[in-house]
Amino acid sequence: MAMLPSVRAIITNFYRPTKPPSLLWLSSLLFPKKLSSLFPLSFKPQPLKPLASTRQETTFIFNNDERLVGLGSVNRGDPIHAQSSTSTIAAIVTSLGGPPAAVGIVRLSGPTAVDIAGRVFLPAKTKRRCDSGSAAWRPISHVVEYGVVLDSRGNVVDEVLAVPMLAPKSYTREDVVELQCHGSEVCLRRVLKACLEAGARLAEPGEFTLRAFLNGRLDLSQAENVGKLISAKSVAAADAALAGIQGGFSSLVRSMREQCFELLTEIEARLDFEDEMPPLDINLVMDRIHAMSQDVEHALETANYDKLLQSGLQIAIVGRPNVGKSSLLNAWSKSERAIVTEIAGTTRDVVEASVTVSGIPVTLLDTAGIRETDDVVEKIGVERSEAVAMGADVIIMTVSALDGWTMEDTKLLERIQSSKRSTSISMILAINKIDCASSACFDWVDREAKSFSKHVFTCAITGQGIQDLEKTILEIVGLNQIPAGGRRWTVNQRQCEQLMRAKEAFTRLKSSIDEELPLDFWTIDLKDAALALGQISGEDISEEILSNIFGKFCIGK
Repeated sequence: MAMLPSVRAIITNFYRPTKPPSLLWLSSLLFPKKLSSLFPLSFKPQPLKPLASTRQETTFIFNNDERLVGLGSVNRGDPIHAQSSTSTIAAIVTSLGGPPAAVGIVRLSGPTAVDIAGRVFLPAKTKRRCDSGSAAWRPISHVVEYGVVLDSRGNVVDEVLAVPMLAPKSYTREDVVELQCHGSEVCLRRVLKACLEAGARLAEPGEFTLRAFLNGRLDLSQAENVGKLISAKSVAAADAALAGIQGGFSSLVRSMREQCFELLTEIEARLDFEDEMPPLDINLVMDRIHAMSQDVEHALETANYDKLLQSGLQIAIVGRPNVGKSSLLNAWSKSERAIVTEIAGTTRDVVEASVTVSGIPVTLLDTAGIRETDDVVEKIGVERSEAVAMGADVIIMTVSALDGWTMEDTKLLERIQSSKRSTSISMILAINKIDCASSACFDWVDREAKSFSKHVFTCAITGQGIQDLEKTILEIVGLNQIPAGGRRWTVNQRQCEQLMRAKEAFTRLKSSIDEELPLDFWTIDLKDAALALGQISGEDISEEILSNIFGKFCIGK
């Protein structure tokens, strides 16, 4: 592949065909095997048709609820798949560590889930087992049964509801049994211990969702959105993750990959049967490539939004002492997080408050007034304020409208600008306390506002200007064009990298067509695009990447 740019340049400069012949001799030098053997094609040659203007999205629920063979080229001999297909796993799937809930759940999944559950679960209608020869538990799928869980010595551990979900009608498409226990950590751990002693293995992080992927219940992008939904910090983040689980992004990737294979089939057929096939409609091919390139571009536009949904924004409120920074934080967060007094320098440390702006989680950081001081404690607070400001996504410099722009403000601005030369932090000028100043006091605003991305007039007492601040922040971070309900789905960093790879492949393909390069070169770029899209859906994925993705999940999901 490293030789490809050089070969492309040689052919472009010295080869000017009136009719592009097949460059089979060159492809045999570069590639020992025939190109089509590198990427097996699953489509029969069919005439190209114009791309439909609408695309039907698939949903999370499969119409034909039958166990599927796993996806793509995940090797069925790999340890990760062998372990998942032969062992039965168990885990506590409800949250631990906080106040006890009324109900907690222990989940089993695997080929012997029903047998293991039958060893520990005694339905209320069944007499207590006296020996191991008692009749096995024969549940009906999705029919809840009440009973008790017994430990290995036959002692009652807890009263539970057993919910059997037999394959393939379960989350993992394996036999699944959920034991709904009392929610204390003691009860849950005792029930889990009984399941492990009965033959189950403790689940690895994300192993239930990994099995759902390997068994065809989800593709890889849907599985990643399961993790997003669990960790969602806002309604917008939850909605975007749920849209991804329901197949919005997956259907787009699947459609583009199928189109790549359709084009490959047509091109490969003409390489093998050039005299028997009609010539390709170049305009139709270019239309297909352009449409796929546009789909990739639209998907990439969601990457920044996804990053903000997951990590949120940090906004530092800075300024000299007694300009209303703490009052602004309290008014914005609708809380009394920061102490407010008439004494300058009341805030000595960084105070945090959380708000949501158009579905984006935002952390507000109220900092100590930045000024030259000999007070040891205040000096430490000033140093922390400067460090927080440099680590924030957006800086709001607050100025008192009553005092106007002062020399201290100029020194503070120069101090911040000198510290952030190596970064690209946006700055907003907030002219606060506008209720205390007359209109004649704002002559300086136009002159000083040139050093900032935007400026906003605020009043912390009445809340005036808070909405303007939020709109300004959305505009600065590039989210002002986001629909009111948020995006339907978003792409993460891993998916973004593969989309960029597909985009570059489509760009090279357009160049190959424009330069009238042989059809062999078209197939190389198409296969690269199809491989990148397969990495997104998990149809061409390595065990190492799978372990990395699902290792970030919590145990029990």
